[in-house]
Amino acid sequence: MASDLTGTTIAFLVAPEGTEQVELTDPWQAVENAGGTPRLISVSSGEIQAVDHLDKADTFPVDATADQVSAADFTGLVLPGGVANPDRLRTHERAVAFVKEFFDTGKPVAAICHAPWTLIEADTVRGRRLTSYPSLKTDVANAGGEWVDEEVVTCAVGPNTLITSRGPGDLPAFSRTALDAFAR
Repeated sequence: MASDLTGTTIAFLVAPEGTEQVELTDPWQAVENAGGTPRLISVSSGEIQAVDHLDKADTFPVDATADQVSAADFTGLVLPGGVANPDRLRTHERAVAFVKEFFDTGKPVAAICHAPWTLIEADTVRGRRLTSYPSLKTDVANAGGEWVDEEVVTCAVGPNTLITSRGPGDLPAFSRTALDAFAR
């Protein structure tokens, strides 16, 4: 049975540039298809510039900035990847605090590809089992997490559920697993 997200609002936190487009658009469409409302959150207003690996892709309008919202406004959080996206997000104090709020309030978080860099900055991987793009393996381990090479990993610690995947090839499983967590 498909997950029903009617009445839910899911935050997608991205930097102004460098988000891997398919890692934004595929889960976004999955949330909409399940009846949920996705909202694009960034560190500045206007538009974000997505990428297709290293090439510029489409732009997307920002719904709100991280300093205008809190985790209380959302059912869950999606952190798309791309190399530059999480690298930029982890340098923004409010973006990192916004991510941490989801863990502090027990709301599900789904992160794909390089997005665990932002989780590491928020000090939320310690004691958790997760996956990511393989180049983050050492970063995850150094932050106290257990890195595994699997399509999708769900790790529930306390009231919080973290869903992680390695990259675009894992998007169907990532989206399906995230929707299930958001629907609970």
